[in-house]
Amino acid sequence: MFDFGIVGYQPRWRNGRSAVAQEHGHRLRGLAGRTLTNVWMVWDLQDDEWFCDCPVLFDFAGEQIEVNHHKFDDLSLTWNTIDPRHPVRWPGFDLQWRPEPLPGLRDLRGLPLKGVELLEWTGRDLAQGTTDVSFVFETSRVTVFNALDENGLSFGPPGRNQRSHALH
Repeated sequence: MFDFGIVGYQPRWRNGRSAVAQEHGHRLRGLAGRTLTNVWMVWDLQDDEWFCDCPVLFDFAGEQIEVNHHKFDDLSLTWNTIDPRHPVRWPGFDLQWRPEPLPGLRDLRGLPLKGVELLEWTGRDLAQGTTDVSFVFETSRVTVFNALDENGLSFGPPGRNQRSHALH
């Protein structure tokens, strides 16, 4: 299994909202009320940009969830398995973990999480049925979405082709 050059990382790919909710719903619900203390992303030092193929790490006061999209509909959620102090070794790339490298993430640090939503893509295209993870705060949110074989990040409300499923 490919580990994305990350020591200890073993992605667990799931497809579809039901599978993700069944396996991770209880633990995702348990994040509500916890404070976001860090977000870690892999940075491409040569191109000076986010390396979207690697997981995004959200640390909620000691409970770390690792979110990664792959292919057209694979989503992996793992918990507390990645240590961002260890280097990322991907041949041909100069990569490094960075805390909150994007401005929108810095604004969320220190905020308590209101809840987690799974967003299901409802468009009539190849992405139909893909599942995204959205962390909802009192006045904002951050969503890690499937950017078709890599991660994408957004800070706005769900789009018109996304059906929101709050985890209660």
